[in-house]
Parts: sequence; C-alpha cells; structure tokens
Amino acid sequence: MIGFKGLPLAALLCLTAACAHAPVADPSRSAGPAAAAPAGEYGREDTRLMAVLRADSQREEALSPFGALFRGGNPDPAAFDLVFTEVANRRALSSARQGLAALQEIDRARLSPERQISYDVFRLDKESQIAFLQPDLLALTDVRPFNHFGGLHVEFPALMAADGAARYTSEADYRRNLAIDRAYAGMLDRAVGLFRQGLKAGVVESKLTVRNMIGQIDALLAQPLQESPLYSPVLKFPDSVPQTAREPLRQAYAAAITDEIVPAYTRLRDFLRDEYLPAAREEVGLSAMKGGPVLYRKLAERHTTLPVDPEEVHQLGLTEVARIQREMDAVRQEMGFEGTLREFFEHIRTAPQFHPRTKEELAASFERVAKQVDGLIPQYFSKVPKTPLLIQPYPAYREKYEAGGSYNQGSPDGSRPGVFFYNTYDLPSRFLTGSTTLYLHEGAPGHHFQISLAQEDTTLPDFQRFGGNTAFVEGWALYAETLGFPMGLFKDPGQHWGTLDDEMLRAMRLVVDTGLHTKGWSREAAIEYMLANSGMGRSDATAEVERYIAIPGQALSYKIGALTIQRLRRKAEQELGAKFDIRAFHAQVLGSGAIPLPVLEAKIDAWIAGQRDK
Repeated sequence: MIGFKGLPLAALLCLTAACAHAPVADPSRSAGPAAAAPAGEYGREDTRLMAVLRADSQREEALSPFGALFRGGNPDPAAFDLVFTEVANRRALSSARQGLAALQEIDRARLSPERQISYDVFRLDKESQIAFLQPDLLALTDVRPFNHFGGLHVEFPALMAADGAARYTSEADYRRNLAIDRAYAGMLDRAVGLFRQGLKAGVVESKLTVRNMIGQIDALLAQPLQESPLYSPVLKFPDSVPQTAREPLRQAYAAAITDEIVPAYTRLRDFLRDEYLPAAREEVGLSAMKGGPVLYRKLAERHTTLPVDPEEVHQLGLTEVARIQREMDAVRQEMGFEGTLREFFEHIRTAPQFHPRTKEELAASFERVAKQVDGLIPQYFSKVPKTPLLIQPYPAYREKYEAGGSYNQGSPDGSRPGVFFYNTYDLPSRFLTGSTTLYLHEGAPGHHFQISLAQEDTTLPDFQRFGGNTAFVEGWALYAETLGFPMGLFKDPGQHWGTLDDEMLRAMRLVVDTGLHTKGWSREAAIEYMLANSGMGRSDATAEVERYIAIPGQALSYKIGALTIQRLRRKAEQELGAKFDIRAFHAQVLGSGAIPLPVLEAKIDAWIAGQRDK
C-alpha cells in the first residue's frame, strides 16, 4: 500500500479532482511498438510528443497543488482555494481534452519505442480522466469527498508536519506553508458542502465509514497544540530561519491551528455526527448505494487497468484461496502442528512466540530483514534507487485506522527519504512471521524500488515518473514478495507461513471486495471469511475489510497485477531459455514507470522478441 499514509498515491495527487486517474487499458489499442520510423527520424516526433507531455504536466501541476507539494515543489497557496470546487473539475476536464487533442497531432508510428509507450499510456490516462470527470460519475464521487481511509482530514496534518512532504528550509517556506494551513479550513468547509449535496441526492457513505471519520476527527481535536503535527514545524527551526522570525512564526502557526483549523474540524465533526450520520446507509457495499453498481465496475476497471467482470474476479479469488490453503497445510505439517488448518490459524493467532512482545522487537525484525535483502539485491537488480529508505512506526494518532504497513515515497531528488511505516497498534495482533514479506512489499524491492526508480528517472515524462495505476504499483509489490523464495528468505517455516498468509490476504481480497460491493456481504461476514481462511488477527482483518468498504475495487489490483507480472516472467523464461536475465527483466518491468498492464505486456513481448533475435 502506498501514498502518504493510508492514502493511495493516485488519491493523494488528485485531491482536487484535477488528477491523473489511473487508466483503463484497452488491449486492442495498446499492441506495443508499431513499425517505427528509422532511428534517425525519431528525434523530431519524439520532441513534438515531449512538448505535448510537458505542456500537459505544467497544466496538471497548476491544477493539482497537493501533487506539486508532494513532489517537492512550491505551489501557490491560492491554488488550494480550488480544492473541492466545480471550477477545479471544469479546468481538469478542459486540460484533459486539450492534452488528448494535442496527442492526436502526433504520428505514433514515427516515435521511438520508448515514446510509443508514453503515447499509449498518456492516451489511456487522458481518456480515463475525461470519463471520470463526466457529470454522471462526479455525481457519485465528488459528493463523497473523503472517508476514513485516505481522507484529507487525516492526511493533511501528516503532509504538512515537520517530517511530511512540505519543505521547511527557509523563512519563505514557513510563511508559504502557513498560508496553505490557513487555506485548509476552507477545504474542510467545502467538503461539508459536498457531503450536503450528496445528502440531497441520496448518494451517501456508509454509517461505518462516517463513524470512523468522526472518531478520527475527535482524536485530532483531542491533541494539545504542542502535539499537533501542524505545529511540529515550529518546534524546531533550521539555522536558515532567522532568530527574529521564529517567535512570530510560532504565534502565527498557533493562531492558524487554534482559531481557524480547529473550528473547521469542529464544524466538520458536528455536521458528520448530527446531520450526515443519521442519513448514512446501513449497508457497507456500493451495491446498496444509488448508482453504486455502475460505479463499482468502473472502479474495478480503473484500478486493474483491465475490463474485468466482478463475478469472474470473485471466482478467481476462490480458486486462489483454495490453492494457497493447500500450500499452507503443507507448512502446517512442516511446523509439526497436528491439528487442522483452521486450528492452526487459531494457534498462530494466539501463541505468544508468533507475536512481538514489544515495539522494539517488532522494529528489530524489520531491520534484520532489511539487512539481509540489501546483501542480495545486486543478484536481482542492475539499478537501485538513490533515495534512502527509513523504517518507522506509524504516529500514534494514525495507527488505529491503518493497515499493517505502508510506504510513503521520498522526494525525487532523494533529499526526503522514502519511509516504510509499520503498525504497532494492538501488538498482540501483529505477527513476527510476516516481517519478511511485509518489508519486501513496502520497502525493498517493492514500493520503494518501483516508485523511487521511476521518479528518479528524468528521461521519463512527468506523468510516467509520478503517476501510475494501482495494478502495476501494487502488483509489483506483491510480485516483489515472491522474490523472497529465490533469495532464500522463506527457508524458515515461520517466514514461509508469513508470506503464504500475506498471499492469502491478496487472494481473499478478490473474494471479499466483490462480495461486499456486488453480493451484499456485511462487514461482519467479510471479517469472518478472512478469519476462517487465514491466520490473520481480528484487528488486521477488521482494518482490511473497512479499507475495502472505503475504497472499492482497489483491493482487486494486487493479485491481478502480480499474476500478470508472474505470467510475463514465466513467458520470458520459457522463450529465452539461457538468454533470460532476471536483472534485465526487472529493468524492463520497472523502466517505464507504472504503466497499464496491457501496455506492460506489449513492452515485455517486444523485449522478448529483441532478446531472442540477438
């Protein structure tokens, strides 16, 4: 799971709705590099395309101030006044149409193979943006501006904290960020307005989601000023900020929080509690929401980049659950447990040796894995990120509503490290058996490698460096877990169990997500399914199910993306034989950013053909 956390990357960069929605790919239209012009002619058409892409990136950055902030830029504080407005939607739609029109003037056949990929991804991206900015879909999405998983009400304080994405290197930085903080109160008030529109139209969140949001806001309001993430930048200043400016800045930040942000939070909380919650729906799935069935299919396509059928996905999940259970049963026997697999699940949940006794023990388990992986990476990757990777627990105010781990990307220049966050809430529910696979997924070579390598590659257009789709991003991270087998990291039966348990989680997601949103499953039924088919603790199962309720369709992308990458690797191994190089394969997969799965498949097919002909 990636983004600034809990929040999926696409959502973070798109909080204004002026965003690059993950594309839905049409395989018939992304058939790979066409018969291209002679290499000497690439330059002119490539240059024209890059000019189109740069112009689009400049428009998008102006429309998406959160994205600019996260990438280390200095957005105009006034741009935040457009967050949660119809003006932002209209400008985003106009920009997407302008980009698509400019692309149609480019001759794809005269592009280099690398830029043909850029052409295909950009076209799909713009078409998807336009689709999701149409009135029928906005009527189902805009009026639910956030929820308990990835909501601006929780992410903004983390974003603007001293250790967040905002820069605090000069007095000018502090004053610009202060202006952004002050604009935040208006964002929250506009969000209330959107929620009210949804009330009138009958398009509302579930009561579960609303109660969780209220709990999050109450926790934020309970923080003393000195403990607020928004106040943290003025607790310690860099030497570049003059002494004479420090006390006035402290007072100004305190006033912004106390006089503007806290009252806005209070208005939001009171509205959600007193007006919205009574009208929210009892059922948790989208199938119970007005327009929900249509929206779910659209979201499933967007997240997977494939025209998937929810029923087929549900059946695929059931098949994968059964396969993984057979492997789990073999590990159960290897670990000497004589009971049934269901009994072993309960044993894993309750036996103390499988759980950290202290936060320090959990931290040490991740540090140990990181050291092992660092020594093995050169055997599998020819290029590694320059951006450092830190391993940290979630802040206390966030941990209750977070998953077991997530990744917060660093800055493109490496000055801000990437962070693998792990969860220390309810330690008895955490598993030492999952340390290896969780680190491989969130850290190296999972999210940290994929995201950092893309944004560090300045030869890529910005939308390939910073954008992407969930199927590729999460599919790669799940594929990265499987590298623990050839690395020898799962020789220990406990860690082998841990990776199977995590793989089971991704398979169950196919079943549970579709069950919740197309089959009327309740929250409780979904939790019980996960507990019956894995060794998950109840806290984790509950957090997972509530996440699927909040972001429908996203959970489908992990397994579908990973299965695609695994299939492409097997294809390359079979067709290339002795010519297959795992380092080269990984370089090909990661070398174009997070591209739609059909575009990735076309790229790998072309690479295989090129290697075979050498």
